[in-house]
Formats: sequence, structure tokens, C-alpha cells
Amino acid sequence: MAKTKKRIGRKPPKRKTRKKIPPKNYIGRIVASLALLIALVIAAGYVAHLVLRKPSGPTPRVSTPAHPPPNQPKPTYEIYPSKEIPITKPSVKPKVLPSHVKPMVALVIDDMGYDKELARKFASLNAVLTYSILPYSPFQEEVIRVAQSKGFELLLHLPMEPEEYPSVQPGPGALLTSMSPDELIAQLQKNIEAIPDIKGVNNHMGSKLTTVSIQLYQIFSVLKQHNLFFIDSRTTPKTLCEPSARLFQVPFAQRDVFLDHAQDKALIRGQIKKLAQIAAKQGWAVGIGHPLEVTYEMLREELPQLKKKVRLVPASKVVQIYPAATS
Repeated sequence: MAKTKKRIGRKPPKRKTRKKIPPKNYIGRIVASLALLIALVIAAGYVAHLVLRKPSGPTPRVSTPAHPPPNQPKPTYEIYPSKEIPITKPSVKPKVLPSHVKPMVALVIDDMGYDKELARKFASLNAVLTYSILPYSPFQEEVIRVAQSKGFELLLHLPMEPEEYPSVQPGPGALLTSMSPDELIAQLQKNIEAIPDIKGVNNHMGSKLTTVSIQLYQIFSVLKQHNLFFIDSRTTPKTLCEPSARLFQVPFAQRDVFLDHAQDKALIRGQIKKLAQIAAKQGWAVGIGHPLEVTYEMLREELPQLKKKVRLVPASKVVQIYPAATS
């Protein structure tokens, strides 16, 4: 009986032992549950990232088809300034030429690649021309062959955002002010690769983008890497292309005359004469025309007289590295 009483008396300690279960077991379970929950949240977020993420590299705002259809419509050739932009070359002194040396003129035909027949017509002129070709244009390969058969220099006619965007589209491969640095540089690299054997670049439109210094710095840093020169088409008096070229020491020139901003024979004839006058004053000049029937006809008529006054040269002959700015 005594032993039985002792056993009965020992039951309470057993109950006390259950009450003294270490609390750290419960804490461990809570911690483990939280860790599992966090892991599930991280995993779900990673899966969502894989599903929703954008592809690496730039996302061009304008399509860049590798093989555009042959019936692709001609682009808007240019948005001309509403007022004539004054010709200013404050950082480059006029060249003093010997009396027997004619001044130089570079004739650049922009917007090539959409009309192979006109490309052949311009090539048939007895003249040194420079063809500036729009990237991803339907007949760019044929136009390149025509130019190379005549020994013409090739430029990339680089589409850039105009003030009128988006109501006016610069075309495939355009550089836009809304692009990130990675997008803009990657699209520029693609455009350069799209036109083989180019010697330089000039802007197609660009009255807005050519006023944004940060993005111009990105563009000129790429041109420097590729050893390409730049000719500013000067579609806005606010252009910052010249100081950008100076900063990166990229060979540079700028357009002096648009030959055909109006498709009028008398006007084009006058612009050709004006081009010769400017060349005589500063030693060189850059004239830009477009693949238009009327431009071809007027050049055919006026070239004999023009060549008596100037030397027609490739665009690379009129660019130069502007002296670095001094503090």
C-alpha cells in the first residue's frame, strides 16, 4: 500500500514536466513557417519576373525590318525650317585658296534607298556625288551597288526625331528623345551595320533630337568609336551638333544649302548658284539635294557651269576636326 501511495504521489511531477516544455520549440516552428512563406514569396516574384520581363537589349520605338517590302512608300524627305537658318561658322576660318585653286563643293543626295531608278539617273551625271542612304530602305542594296560602281562615298542618313513627331514619322531605325541610353546606342549600332562601307553620317530630320546635348554625346561617342564623320543637315537653328563634334573630336561639317526645299526649277537653279557663291567665300560648301526628278534635271543643266567655278568632291573632303574649346 505504501508503494502504491508513492506512485500516486509522483503523478503531479509528471504534469509539471509537460507544462515546462521549452518555448524555443514553438519559436523554431514559427521561424521555420516564416522562412517558408518568405521563400514562397521570393519564388513567386522570380517566376513573375521571368514571365513579365522585357527582352534584353533595346526596344526601338520604330520598327527596323530586316527586309522591308519593295512597295514600301517613300518617306517624308525632310521637314524644312520655316525660316532660312543663318550660315554661321564662327569656329572655322575661311580657307585662303590660291587664285588657280577652285573651292570645294560636296553634293550630298539624301534619302536614297526608295527609288533605284533615280539613283541610276543621278549616277549618270558627270559629277562626284555622295549618296546618303536611309537604313532599312527597300532598295538600299541596289543603290549601294550603283554608288560603288561610280566610286561615290556612302553616308548613313540617320533618322532622328523631329519637333513634329509623332505626327511626322522619321522612318525605321529612328533615334528618339524618349529612348534610354542603352536603347539609343543599340539602335544607332544597328543602323550603322545596316549600311555597309559608310564613311560618315548625316541626320534625317532631327530638329528635336539635335537640340538634346546628352543624347548627342551618346551618338558622337559611337561615331568616334567607328571613325565616322558627321554632317549636320541643320534642320533647326538650335542644333548642338557642332559643339558635340568638337567635344568628341569627330570630323564635322554642316549643310550650307538645301537645293530643293521647294520643287521649283527656278529656285533650285538659284540654290545651285548660291552654293558656288558660299564656296567661293569660305573655301568649301555642302549642298544637300533629294532624289527628285526636278533636282536631277536641274543638276544636269547646271553642272557644266557649276564645275567651272568649283571642284566637286566627296563629303569626306570638306569635313574637319574643329579645334577643342579652350577654357
